[in-house]
Amino acid sequence: MNLHIFKSIPELNENLIAYVIKIANEAISTKGRFDFVLTGGNSPKELYKQLSTTYKDKIDWTKVFFFFGDERNVLPDHKDYNGLMAKENLFDNLQTPPGHIFYIDTTLIPKDAAIAYKNALDNHFKGEEIVFDLILLGMGDDAHTASIFPDTELVKSIHATVDSVWVEKLNTFRISLTAPLINKAKNIAFITFGENKANALKHVIGDEQKDYFIYPAQLIKPLNGNLNWFVDDKATSFLEL
Repeated sequence: MNLHIFKSIPELNENLIAYVIKIANEAISTKGRFDFVLTGGNSPKELYKQLSTTYKDKIDWTKVFFFFGDERNVLPDHKDYNGLMAKENLFDNLQTPPGHIFYIDTTLIPKDAAIAYKNALDNHFKGEEIVFDLILLGMGDDAHTASIFPDTELVKSIHATVDSVWVEKLNTFRISLTAPLINKAKNIAFITFGENKANALKHVIGDEQKDYFIYPAQLIKPLNGNLNWFVDDKATSFLEL
C-alpha cells in the first residue's frame, strides 16, 4: 500500500491524473485496451473533467472501456446516478462510443441489475477471470467504499461478483462490485480528501486489528495488484505519520 499526501486538491488531482495516464498507456501497450472502473460521487468530478479536456491527448481513448464500481438505485436520468455524472464530466467531452461504456441498468430491479452487470462483465472478458486494469474508489466518512457499507450483507461477500445490497441507513438498495472482485484488479486507487474523512482513514489504514463491519474499506487488499491512496493532508490529520 502506498499513501500519497498532497497539500491541495488540485495537486492531488494532478498527480492522480498522471497515475491514470501511466496505467492506461501501460495497459494499452501490453494488451491493446484499458479496462477502467470509475467511482461516483462528487470527489472525482474535477478529475474526470481534466482527464477529458486538458489531458485528452495523453491517452488513446478509442482503446478505453469504462465500468462502474457501484450504482445508486435511481433511474439513469436522475441527478444521483453515477453514470450520468460520468457522462456529463467525462464521456461527453471524449465523445465515447456507447459500446465502450458499461452502465449499470437501474431500470431493472436491483437483484436483476446486478446479475445483468455481471453477465456484461463476463462477456467483455470473454468468460475469463475479471481483472480490471485500474479501479478508482472513493471512501465515505463512514468508511464505506463502492456500495460496501458498514453492517451490510455485502461486507460478508466471499464471491468475486456484482451484487445488490440493502443499505438501511440510506433506506435504499445499491448495486456494487464485491470486495473479492475489486481485489482482483491490477491497480486500485482511492481518491479521498477533506477533514470529514480523517477518522475513517485513520482506522482503515492505521488499525492493526481490522473490523470490516465498521470500516468496510479495510476489505480492499489487492491479491496480486497495487493499492494507492491519493489523499490531502486534511484527511490524514488523525494519522500518526
